[in-house]
Amino acid sequence: MSRFPVLLGLGLTATLLSSASQAGGGHVPVTSNPARPAAARPTTATPTPASAATFRNPVLDENFPDPGILRVGKVYHAYSTNGGGANVPHAVSRDLVHWEVTGDAMPVLPPWAIGGRTWAPEVTQIGGGFALYFTALDEASGRQCIGVATAASPAGPFRDASRKPLVCQNGEGGSIDASPFKDADGKRYLLWKNDGNCCSQPTNLYLQPLSADGLKLTGKASALIQNFQLWEGNVIEAPTLYRAGGVYYLLYSAGPYDSDLYAVGYATAPRVTGPYKKAPENPILVSKGAVAGPGHQTVVTDGAGKTWLAYHAWTAPLTSDAVGGYRSLRLDPVTFAGGTVKVAGPTLTPQRAPTP
Repeated sequence: MSRFPVLLGLGLTATLLSSASQAGGGHVPVTSNPARPAAARPTTATPTPASAATFRNPVLDENFPDPGILRVGKVYHAYSTNGGGANVPHAVSRDLVHWEVTGDAMPVLPPWAIGGRTWAPEVTQIGGGFALYFTALDEASGRQCIGVATAASPAGPFRDASRKPLVCQNGEGGSIDASPFKDADGKRYLLWKNDGNCCSQPTNLYLQPLSADGLKLTGKASALIQNFQLWEGNVIEAPTLYRAGGVYYLLYSAGPYDSDLYAVGYATAPRVTGPYKKAPENPILVSKGAVAGPGHQTVVTDGAGKTWLAYHAWTAPLTSDAVGGYRSLRLDPVTFAGGTVKVAGPTLTPQRAPTP
């Protein structure tokens, strides 16, 4: 709460406080464009690091929003929301710093999906194959819904031949931002959010068990947290679950994505299904200087076991596609200890590079 007035300025803070009192239930009606259009930009070379042992953000200075990253062997695979003619842009790196965009990991969408709104893909390895969870526009309902596709390689091509989405909460605005999680006991889960901010409804982050092959939901969905804090506005999204020291850390993004109010917070729980308690110091990753709207985070581990937070951000003052902005890929250290998450970012200055 203490950071929020600094980010907004007194005028907008007063407006939001007034809106909160009118909305009831603690939900602040901050307007956000639900379509998340991705600006089409040609691929560019990753900036050369300051030295062999250091790097500077952004690590991929082109449009690469809503990143998901998976390490397979010694290669990192990154995936983003649609753009540049690709449904699922795919990039590879051996050090998390130098990236090459290689093409479209899912060139053909399933029969139920309409192209142009394929969001927030994440990939997990299951046995000798790979499963990609993605959001797309469901033709039948007109909502954004979640699907799952499979491939023999992390580069794809991923295919989903299903006739309907895996998750589609029509009554709650749809379902987006799927994120797989494998617990220490081997059980698999899927996290997502209902797209309530599209239609004046609250947004919740959900978790539900997955089958061993990752292709079906089992059991019941658990609602983990809901947007109610002032800094979150009318939306929480982009769940990321990470376990360390017996604590479950649920990271998430909140606020209007196309602004410098977008930020990252977290909640913790002693069990995978909760109850989750939001951190009092939220948000923990906010706009700073030329880095605007950092969010849609994912946790990745380097070759030495160090954890990093990958996320996208605008370059201020261009904080929307409409004015020529784009969300580039960033990377900063993150630690999980004693129920607390600390991110050493956002940064633009040289810092020690990850261990490949």
